[in-house]
Amino acid sequence: MNAHPYLRAFLAGSFVPTLILPVILAIFIVLRLGMQIPFPIERGLVFPLALVPCLWALWNMLWLASHGRTRLQLGLHGALLPFLLLPAGATAAACLGILSLGATGATWFHACYVPYALIAPVFTCVLVGYYLVWKYVVGFVNRVLGIAG
Repeated sequence: MNAHPYLRAFLAGSFVPTLILPVILAIFIVLRLGMQIPFPIERGLVFPLALVPCLWALWNMLWLASHGRTRLQLGLHGALLPFLLLPAGATAAACLGILSLGATGATWFHACYVPYALIAPVFTCVLVGYYLVWKYVVGFVNRVLGIAG
């Protein structure tokens, strides 16, 4: 099955966030509208809902295009994606007034302060999570769709 490998890579890459982001949206709706929690996260929710599935898909296409030359494992390739998403998301959030960076931490929505000492271990957990999801879930979907793996 060699027809349209990049289309299949796009579909395989967008599979995980397309399944997970509606669950996050449902949780948000229950918390915000059902339980009346006053937290203005909807301003920062549109960016990931619109962009993350497409970025994952393009990242999987990049892996397919470069795998013949680099031989980089899919899990490691996926674990590199947060190194692009974090700065891009932080820059967009800072430009939109959602995030303010201080000397010792970041403040989200002018309400939630997170010290940098907490961001570092959370980012490490995110890297491990991305590695595992890309290695096992995206790798499985790539194999099902007949993409090199």
